[in-house]
Amino acid sequence: MRTTPSFPLGTSFLGGFECSSHRRGDGRRLDLLTSTGHDRLAGEDYRALRSQGIRGVRDGLRWHLIESVPGRYDWSSFLPMLRAAEASDMRVAWDLCHYGWPDDINIWSGAFVERFAKFAAATARLVHSETGSAPVYCTVNEISFWAWAGGDAARISPLAVGRGTELKRQLARASIAATAAIREVEPRARFLHAEPAIHVAPGCEADREPAEHYRLAQYEALDMVSGRMAPELGGSPDCLDIVGLNFYPDNQWVLGGGTIPFGHHGYRPFRAMLAETHARYRRPLLVSETGAEGTARASWLHYVCSEVRAAVANGVPVGGICLYPVVDYPGWENDRCCEVGLLSMPGPDGRRMLHAELAEEIGRQSPTLMPVRHEEAMLHAI
Repeated sequence: MRTTPSFPLGTSFLGGFECSSHRRGDGRRLDLLTSTGHDRLAGEDYRALRSQGIRGVRDGLRWHLIESVPGRYDWSSFLPMLRAAEASDMRVAWDLCHYGWPDDINIWSGAFVERFAKFAAATARLVHSETGSAPVYCTVNEISFWAWAGGDAARISPLAVGRGTELKRQLARASIAATAAIREVEPRARFLHAEPAIHVAPGCEADREPAEHYRLAQYEALDMVSGRMAPELGGSPDCLDIVGLNFYPDNQWVLGGGTIPFGHHGYRPFRAMLAETHARYRRPLLVSETGAEGTARASWLHYVCSEVRAAVANGVPVGGICLYPVVDYPGWENDRCCEVGLLSMPGPDGRRMLHAELAEEIGRQSPTLMPVRHEEAMLHAI
């Protein structure tokens, strides 16, 4: 009998730093770590989060900067962040591929999978040499969203239409290969698989079956990684570790229609979504991304925390909630300042401001939102 693994991050709240690095339709490559100032303010950002009781983060590497020349790694964009995390005693889940990759690679090719696995192994060697702790990696972020946005809707690179399933398979293959490569270097490594949690409701009786088909498609990437679907990609149950759910106010909608607003009778409770995912995979869960914009920040967090507490009370092992993005950021399409974070963009003096209302809500929730302990996770045997 195999037991559910414990949670390596062990903190009620995490802060997630936006690290997208894809190309837009106009060809411009985004670099959110630079545009938010986090790449140069990492140490200050980590200390600011720790002052609010946040001891864990999701952060990322920029593969396109590190391997701009095939097979040669320039770690200058990553080492300051890695060392700042160590100096701040910050636990980190590192994203290895957050929608971006080096320009010379064809993402549809076998070379993409091979190069990514080698990059992942090289990262693991570097992290091992710099730190003494067991690392956590998110190999490929949001395979499902990327497959839709980049493979069907042409909203982000590779800007394709009608190739979503093909891209999903390719990204799953890359994640599986990277997991194996990292484990060769660092057997202690843990893995976070961050995927959107969605609900799709039918607009009429005729839509019931297609809406349910669409809703269940949210599990395809995790099914591929775990070998439940398309086993020829190399997935297996051992490839699936911590399941992360990314949940936002617009993650529920009517098939072919608009967003289901919070409070609507058709809105599905988040606790039910957490329970369904755990029942399907029997893995520890993490709310790997959640947040709202503007004045909704604190009230949205209040709702998510109440749902997580309810899920945990019903036996679902949820290891924490990641505030994402934890820093305000310029929008992907129009560079407008998206005010979603606990911390603001740097002001004229180079400093960030704290969002007081969200900080107060974190303070209220922290005492009653304890991460699931190792002993509790062990009770969920499979």
